[in-house]
Amino acid sequence: MRIVLAGAACLAFAVLAGVVYEQLGRYRAMRDFPPPGRMIDVGGGRRIQLDCRGSGSPTVVFEAGLSIDGSLSWAPVQPQVAAHTRACSYSRAGLMWSDPSDAPYSARQVAQDLHTALARAGERGPYVLVGQSMGGLYAMNFTQHFGDEVAGLVLVDPSHPDQVARVAAFMVETRSLQSRIGVALAWSGLLRAAASALLSQAPHQTAHDAQAVRAFAPKSMPTQLMEGDAMDDTLAETRGFRSLGNRPLVVLTAMAPYTEAELRGMKITPAQGTQVQAIWKQMHAEMAGWSSRSVHRLLPNAGHDIQFDDPQAVIDAVLSVVTTVRSDQGAAPH
Repeated sequence: MRIVLAGAACLAFAVLAGVVYEQLGRYRAMRDFPPPGRMIDVGGGRRIQLDCRGSGSPTVVFEAGLSIDGSLSWAPVQPQVAAHTRACSYSRAGLMWSDPSDAPYSARQVAQDLHTALARAGERGPYVLVGQSMGGLYAMNFTQHFGDEVAGLVLVDPSHPDQVARVAAFMVETRSLQSRIGVALAWSGLLRAAASALLSQAPHQTAHDAQAVRAFAPKSMPTQLMEGDAMDDTLAETRGFRSLGNRPLVVLTAMAPYTEAELRGMKITPAQGTQVQAIWKQMHAEMAGWSSRSVHRLLPNAGHDIQFDDPQAVIDAVLSVVTTVRSDQGAAPH
């Protein structure tokens, strides 16, 4: 009996120590990595982190993909764009510094959050939306609902509404059981302890930003998991809107061969990877056809996170759309 009681006491102590470690980690995250920009009240007691820099019109708005980096997804790109015009990045609800939302998750809710945050921060269109991966579909959804404010788009290796059906014969993306267990036990400190080992620093990412992402990982990863689980719904929400009229559009496609780690994650062979990439390229060509004024650029040395692998390509694409929008409006840079 004493052994059982001693074991129970040790377990209770370990759990308590883990909870304290996690709470201390969250405190240190806010202390050591304050939010860039401002925290904007979007109603219901929630705040969204919004980082706007520079001046000029149109205002560029960056939408991150299915990651835990939030606004830091665009750190290698935003400062250079902000040197030429107003540029805003933000963290969706539940990511990094932004408060989670109790509202049912949907792409429409994502668009509404962003629209409200921009309006309450005093930002005004016209906007050039820049979306990477799933962020491309969020940008399309924003355009569907608030199109009068959107003057142009840059889609960075974007998701396609039909991507699941088109690649189903080759692969099935799943969230690992280990990831789900880690998220479920985030309160215990286990996820925080693992984050340092599992989350590596990306190319063109500063050590400070990488550390910030790790520090907020236990908060951000449940949101990332939820967004991933809702992917089919997000694809369905955006499937019916494919007309951007004559808005200037640039679609960037990552064409670097998949790494061994990516192939393992997708559970496909190198030969299948080549086939999947060809389908991806074709889907992006179709997306370029959603506007009568579009450019489709292939980037042979960049992986999916083009903003980290080849930030200059993203900067050039964004500024080309900004220049076209200014020409359309007869507005000089200011």
